[in-house]
Amino acid sequence: MCMQTVMALSLDLDDTLWPIWPIIERAEQCLQDFLLANAPKTAAQFPLPAMRHLREQVAQAHPELAHDFTAQRKISLQHAFRLSGESDALVEPAFEAFFAARNQVSLYEDCLPALTQLASMLPIIALTNGNADLQRTGIGHFFVGCISAKTVASAKPDTAIFMATSQALGIAPENILHVGDDPWLDVQGAHNAGFQSAWINRTHAQWPADIKPAQHTITTLSELIDLLARAQR
Repeated sequence: MCMQTVMALSLDLDDTLWPIWPIIERAEQCLQDFLLANAPKTAAQFPLPAMRHLREQVAQAHPELAHDFTAQRKISLQHAFRLSGESDALVEPAFEAFFAARNQVSLYEDCLPALTQLASMLPIIALTNGNADLQRTGIGHFFVGCISAKTVASAKPDTAIFMATSQALGIAPENILHVGDDPWLDVQGAHNAGFQSAWINRTHAQWPADIKPAQHTITTLSELIDLLARAQR
């Protein structure tokens, strides 16, 4: 498919630049280790499966925080400490134990060299529903900014988060190529906002039949470089 002029890239983070679930599992274990050392009653009452269930309950009870995973997790910790009879003054250090590990990302093999080259070609902005801290992940220098669901109180596929990205860049939606792994959140959201779309399909999944296909499909960020180079020629 012929590509319109691309003046900037917006990149999803979780499962686009790194696999997210191994990171979350490790971060949750770091949180559990913190609780074992500092809040043993809470650790005993809320082992990993129970803590996950509590977080799911908090998410259901607070739909207004669907865009804010940090707030959901802190409320979960507050409830856990109170239910176990320990001080909720530990919420912040407990969350930091989780969050530090959450930002220790393991990039897909293609990402670092591709980001280096892409950043020399176009401005790149992160567009994410997650709560990763780009600077703490060690790749913030490749990006001109980060638009997260938390900061704009809107999550993909809502048009508002894409429009906030366009405004932050100062570039019209039709001149921004959004790249992400999720057909609904990333591709359909991009289309609804007037962005161009590229689906990064690392797992060779089938495209869902009920939504409009992405304009471009890639399996690595290296392929994105080739795609942009061909468009420029």
